[in-house]
Amino acid sequence: MTEKEIALRAVDALKNKYPDSLCSLNAENPLQLIIATRLSAQCTDARVNLVTPALFEKYKTVEDFASADVADVEEIIHSCGFFRAKAKDIVEMSKKMISDFGGNVPDNIDDLTSLPGVGRKTANLIMGDVYGKPAVVADTHLIRISNLLGLVSTKDPYKVEMKLRELLPPEESNDFCHRCVLHGRDTCISGRPKCNECVMNSFCRYSLKK
Repeated sequence: MTEKEIALRAVDALKNKYPDSLCSLNAENPLQLIIATRLSAQCTDARVNLVTPALFEKYKTVEDFASADVADVEEIIHSCGFFRAKAKDIVEMSKKMISDFGGNVPDNIDDLTSLPGVGRKTANLIMGDVYGKPAVVADTHLIRISNLLGLVSTKDPYKVEMKLRELLPPEESNDFCHRCVLHGRDTCISGRPKCNECVMNSFCRYSLKK
């Protein structure tokens, strides 16, 4: 079976198991989503979702964040880890959105990654979830599952993204990434995958090798 065939079967299998492929970060608008995604680095989405209600209640607009006291933001997001760098990035990215993009969250990868603290993972999430464009969010779950399936043989996020852009139908790529996160949490768990329960065990190269 070719990599393309495995990819298409994986898309169908995960779509059947997880018909609702929603982002697990709670956000009501693009600004909240890009901030929540920045907070999620080296932190669980569940923890971020506990922190953001207070943050978004106090700071409602990009102007609010741009003029925020970094120390105050640090205090609110402290439990997310790396809070100093994250707080600084949130304030600085808000300032840049105002100065360079009319106060809006950019709608392309290059502009998004020009924002402080925004890498390709965050940029792809915004592209897919906010703007409905083909996107590949190369997080740890997607990287691990793609390697186990035999779609890629690298842990480099950029290389994984580029390879999956070749293999996945563009209209399915963003949802596939969300579904891999769900699957990675409840079945294909790091270090202890439940292959006997997996909906992809009939074509996953790791499972077949076992």
